[in-house]
Amino acid sequence: MRRHLQLATLLTLLGTTLARAQFHMPQLTHKPKDTREDLSWLAPFAVPGPEGRASELVRDPRFKPFLRDHLTAPQTFWNDNQPLPETVLEFLGTPRQVLLDDNRYLAADGCVRAFCPARGLLFIDLGTAHPLVVFAAIDWVKENKTTDQSGAEYTLWLFANRPLRTAADEPAADESNTEASHIPAALTSAITRWAAQPIPGSSTRQNITHAILVDPDGTPHQISPATIGAAPNTQSSELKVTP
Repeated sequence: MRRHLQLATLLTLLGTTLARAQFHMPQLTHKPKDTREDLSWLAPFAVPGPEGRASELVRDPRFKPFLRDHLTAPQTFWNDNQPLPETVLEFLGTPRQVLLDDNRYLAADGCVRAFCPARGLLFIDLGTAHPLVVFAAIDWVKENKTTDQSGAEYTLWLFANRPLRTAADEPAADESNTEASHIPAALTSAITRWAAQPIPGSSTRQNITHAILVDPDGTPHQISPATIGAAPNTQSSELKVTP
């Protein structure tokens, strides 16, 4: 009997000790899981300057999956409505340069192989957990003049991985869409710089007369080219091909 009482007392003391230890044990804090996407592999393609390594970027095995993950909108302006990532690769088929602004904003551009009037720009904001990715394409308006004629017109297409709105379009925007955000100044600056460049092999800037911003779900919004940094070119000089 005494043995049973000793055992019961021992178990009681052990339980009390464990309870006290648990009470005094500091609570473990669980840090929120870091969901930031690792894009550290992109920035090195901007080195060495001033043009970076655009050809190596588009050939990197991570590049195509990156496009598939972030650019999912349907497109209707090019090559029988092919998937947008394939269109991006086509518009960067002849890669030109990769630039990194403020150690944050990556801009890679190029043109369609054998048809450089069709030019593309890929813009990526590397400074956020969920990067803003925008593909811009300059497409020739075929009903107008041919690309070798002065005054030929072009349309600027913009595809983003999240809804974007310009300040001018804000009153008409769908206010229920809380995901929509303003076009960042860094994107406008990148497009201004890129749109001002002549067609490779040419000395004439393209005359961008229309701009269409496409939401991730495929909804198009016609905007003024000037609001995105692509003011129409009023020059009347003929296209000059560099030997």
